Amino acid sequence: MQELTMTNYALKEWAVAINALETGKTIMLLRKGGIHERHGRFEVDSKQILLYPTFEHQQPFLLKPEYTNLVIPVTPGWHPETVRISSWAEITDIFPCCEESIVNALLPFHIWNEYFISDRLKWKSRQPLYILLLRTYKLPQEQEIPYHSKYGGCKSWIEIEQPISLKGAQPILSDLAYAQLVTQIRNIVSDKLYAPFV
Repeated sequence: MQELTMTNYALKEWAVAINALETGKTIMLLRKGGIHERHGRFEVDSKQILLYPTFEHQQPFLLKPEYTNLVIPVTPGWHPETVRISSWAEITDIFPCCEESIVNALLPFHIWNEYFISDRLKWKSRQPLYILLLRTYKLPQEQEIPYHSKYGGCKSWIEIEQPISLKGAQPILSDLAYAQLVTQIRNIVSDKLYAPFV
């Protein structure tokens, strides 16, 4: 795989989830996609992405107790004047899943609670919940970018105005630690659903 040296392609995700990725507390995101997704469903076009933190739709009651107090409440429609990008990630695996039992078995590996899992599976019930595994890298220097209105809205993917260099970024977890977590998760999901991002 050829490593990118810079990119402007970013995944929008709750700030509390990005913090958990950046501190090594999780390698997993659960996604159904926003209301304004292209083609009406969640898709992944690039496996190397910037992590763009969002604040407006964070809901403490959907998180495990240890993460609820990390949510900064904001009023509807609020957005920052600038956005801090401090990491990028490689999406190493994607598992489409419709089985609540499988997602519940993965509870130790992510930040959300059982209510979030049930709620996500029921929303757009004909579409699977996507389990993403991300190898996260901390940028050597946090990048502060101006907010643009085109970054707003219920969509997963955005292209920021100026590409950000990925050079010098350091992995949050060692190769061994990441590989061990991925193996545990793959075993839970089972070979039947296994679909690595290639």
